[in-house]
Amino acid sequence: MRRWIYAGGRLALAVPVLFSIAVLNFFLIHLAPGDPASVMAGEGGSATPEYMAMLRHKFGLDQSLPLQLWHYVVNVATLDLGYSFRNDEPVLTLILDRLGPTLLLMGTAFVISVGAGILLGLLAGTGRNSWRDGASSILALLASATPSFWLGLMLIVLLSIRLGWLPTSGYETIGSFYEGRAYALDVGRHLIMPALSLALFYLALYTRVMRASVIEQMNMDYVVTARAKGQTELGIIFGHILRNALLPVVTMAGVQAGNLIGGSVIVESVFGWPGIGTLAFAALQGRDLNLLLGIFLVSACVVVAINLMVDLAYVALDPRMDM
Repeated sequence: MRRWIYAGGRLALAVPVLFSIAVLNFFLIHLAPGDPASVMAGEGGSATPEYMAMLRHKFGLDQSLPLQLWHYVVNVATLDLGYSFRNDEPVLTLILDRLGPTLLLMGTAFVISVGAGILLGLLAGTGRNSWRDGASSILALLASATPSFWLGLMLIVLLSIRLGWLPTSGYETIGSFYEGRAYALDVGRHLIMPALSLALFYLALYTRVMRASVIEQMNMDYVVTARAKGQTELGIIFGHILRNALLPVVTMAGVQAGNLIGGSVIVESVFGWPGIGTLAFAALQGRDLNLLLGIFLVSACVVVAINLMVDLAYVALDPRMDM
């Protein structure tokens, strides 16, 4: 029962956080030079004062900034994120069409980085100063020093161009019309390289954190007591050390959730992945303010949701949080 009360409290705190983020993003976007009217007038070659005034009135840019903010907050409260003048579609529709591929990419990269990082960190921490520790440390060093865009390009050259194992870019094979299992396998083949490119850097972080946490836990008194009682080393590792060592990794996973979204912008651009990242880049180039604000808000919602799940996982791992 207390766990649900804790979850409800964390969820209630998310409301003012999202409101503050929405207001802050609104002011940051409007501090940038230029506006949609200037972009459209420049592209059309009709930058007369009358035409500019008509465009600003159409997009509500002739109103005062506090009034624009009020309309924006009211619309967001009713799930109306505005209209994209560039794509001639509602912002919410555009974002929902691209949100699925981005969540798939982020989720896959998250599972790979956290799962592999925990495994490598556990092997390194339990074999301190051994060949396992050295190999894991070298791999983590190489992963953290490799830019995701460079890794993506090298994977394309090796796995796509040289070996022909995987498609170079995209979300699915165009014109294939796959269904069911065949469609899932096709999307999976397109997902492998972007997910690896995005996951590698974070894998290094989780490996280092897990290694340090395992080494710290192995020196605790409860581990010495467990050995004195005659428990096997594997029983101590998986029955006692692992659960406590996971706590810093879970905390780090919540902190890095926002960075995953930022990293996906570069990876999506390299692989032509039709997600939020490429949509945000196009909106930034076209000064599509409504679309940018919508993307920032939805991204904030995703980060808040991930942090809520991390908090619940933390409670599950540490019973003291449920007291």
